[in-house]
Amino acid sequence: MKITVIGLGQMGGNMALTLNRAGLDVTGSDAFEAARLRLADQGLTTVAPDALPESDIYLLSLPTSAQVREVIEETPGLLNIAPRGSVIIDTSTSDPVVSRELAARVIDAGLEWVDAPVSGGPKGAASGKLGMLLGGDSATIARVMPVLEAMSAKRTQVGGPGSGHVVKLANNYLCAANLVATAEAVALAAQGGVDPAACLAGLNSGSGRSAVSEVNFPEWVLSGRFDSGFTSGLMRKDLRLARDAADGLALDLPLLAQVVARWHADDEHPRDSDDFNHITSPILAQAGVDFGPDAQETSA
Repeated sequence: MKITVIGLGQMGGNMALTLNRAGLDVTGSDAFEAARLRLADQGLTTVAPDALPESDIYLLSLPTSAQVREVIEETPGLLNIAPRGSVIIDTSTSDPVVSRELAARVIDAGLEWVDAPVSGGPKGAASGKLGMLLGGDSATIARVMPVLEAMSAKRTQVGGPGSGHVVKLANNYLCAANLVATAEAVALAAQGGVDPAACLAGLNSGSGRSAVSEVNFPEWVLSGRFDSGFTSGLMRKDLRLARDAADGLALDLPLLAQVVARWHADDEHPRDSDDFNHITSPILAQAGVDFGPDAQETSA
């Protein structure tokens, strides 16, 4: 199958390189020439958006639903230029309402749709070890499975079009909540005289453990590295999408509302450009936790 990857940022670029290394026929495209040149220097064939080749799969890795809509409807306008029967795979974290609308338009135009939002960050994209939440027709997913397998270590189909994006928002909501809750738990223990690493070891042996306590804290927080590749601005965007989805479904979710408010309480700590794990820094600083110079600078 011929694949065109649209959006060559940290995620899309690494996914394109991973597919290329797997021996698949891959072309990359991005609105920014610098991104195209960066990937071309790494051996990927790249083209401008107005020169997309006919492909079996168009894999999108874009910041928001607005960009996904633009690529599908306007520039380059996949609804008009993609061969009938080709598949659009949206790996972005998108608004589920927009995704379902676009999926319907894609299918009406004789194309096929899969939403496949990912987790694992740039490192997972570069190593082919992403996690994927899949929404779409089972036959379409089966058709593109060799491509999905080349990019990911785990794939979970959760329903029809848009379902992957719903579950992705639910996942990111829990991640955002767990970062705050785990930071408060570690700060509580540290203020009580317990070493943060020992506290985490205890949490991870009990029912309070999570991916945040098992991965994020040792990997990016207590190490002081804060280089996960996912920004606070992106997490804030995803939380707003989760809140809007709940509102659209007439759900009263007070904890979600509090988590959204907590992440938007201070736009400087962390800044949108900061690693999203920095939400823990001001909390841990209260207990004098030593979590690296970068974190202390952000929480100052």
